Amino acid sequence: MVEVAAALIWSGNKFMICQRPAHKGNGLLWEFVGGKAEKGETLQEALIRECREELDVLVSVGDEFTDVVHQYPDIKVHLTVFNAEIVSGTPKLLEHNDLKWITPDEIPNYDFCKADADILDKIILMSKEE
Repeated sequence: MVEVAAALIWSGNKFMICQRPAHKGNGLLWEFVGGKAEKGETLQEALIRECREELDVLVSVGDEFTDVVHQYPDIKVHLTVFNAEIVSGTPKLLEHNDLKWITPDEIPNYDFCKADADILDKIILMSKEE
């Protein structure tokens, strides 16, 4: 099983989503910024590194939002999503095809990676409770 950390980054009532590059697995699907933890790295350290590598931003990692296990045809992932905040830098597309800030109501307008389904459901549920 692959350990993956992802960031739920809010700006007001919108959160950040990134579109995967066309040449990678799940190409052109939308996801949260993040990636695989390397050997000896905590999930929080992995998330900070991935945000720097993919967006050229420094993030502050907060508490865990949720986690899911998803079996893709070729890989099983344990995805842990953390609340995070950009503390310096402006997001740049160093890895992704595109980046958007969307409201929970806009989630159905985007095709996301399958592993994100339960996370997105939780975001929608939370937004209805506010």
